[in-house]
Amino acid sequence: MQVFRHWTGLEAGAKGASVALGNFDGVHCGHQRVIELARRPDAPLGIVTFEPHPREFFAPATPPFRLMNAEARANRLARMGVTRLYELPFDARLANLTDREFTQGVLAEGLGVAHVVVGADFCFGKGRQGTAEGLARLGAELGFEVTIAALLGEGAQVVSSTAIRGALSDGAPREAARMLGHWHRIEGEVLHGAKRGRDLGYPTANMSIAGLHPPRFGVYAVQVDVLGGPHQGRHGGVASLGVRPMFGENLPNIETYLFDFTGDLYGAHLSVALIEHLRDEMRFDSLPALIAQMDADSAQARAILKALG
Repeated sequence: MQVFRHWTGLEAGAKGASVALGNFDGVHCGHQRVIELARRPDAPLGIVTFEPHPREFFAPATPPFRLMNAEARANRLARMGVTRLYELPFDARLANLTDREFTQGVLAEGLGVAHVVVGADFCFGKGRQGTAEGLARLGAELGFEVTIAALLGEGAQVVSSTAIRGALSDGAPREAARMLGHWHRIEGEVLHGAKRGRDLGYPTANMSIAGLHPPRFGVYAVQVDVLGGPHQGRHGGVASLGVRPMFGENLPNIETYLFDFTGDLYGAHLSVALIEHLRDEMRFDSLPALIAQMDADSAQARAILKALG
């Protein structure tokens, strides 16, 4: 997948895609429908999205809300067969474009799109003045087709990033996965930590969750993909997500123990899928009590993953 982080000065070969346009946080089932409508036999499949998320630009003090960082989103889109990712920098320049200026300058002239698909609730341009219907009118004027995708829902509930965040906050990753169409994953680089797990017999891969909506704190059964390097592959595991109350720390992260694994993962990039919430975070009276609980958590996670197949 080619990744472009600008819309000016693109070569002719980088233009002419059929694109889905939006933030695609989580790449959930509704997003997937939008992307499928952009898939055409006569044009490359592209995504036009923004980094950072516009909400992060307009309200930087907002508590973390993203379901995916940029790396995880790109990985998911590549797995869907997207060949061009236009990850445009959302800054003051872009934020101040009117709906017409964005449509003409970015989509028509900059990216040279052949076709654009948006959700029915899509808004864009300075002050969110542009609508999906307005984009369709501008596209017809400027020479590209626009398709408006209906919102995806079940009963009274529309599949949305908000609903998925709610399921994760409740410690219900399977419900989140139902709306996502895939397991919720936390992706990123393995960082050096305090290395306490090694002394406890449970060496863990530590990853930051900075900027992400925090799922319910606690211990999870997980599937782990090592995304590259000599240890590339999939492993079962158990992960602790939270602030480590046993050790008085308060910066949330995720620490993952990979079953039946030996090797150095520092600097590797992992994709950790949350399968089932086993229990909330706990403070233990002693290290032996903590180790006994970790043994029980690992046994329970292994059983869950075995049943999953």
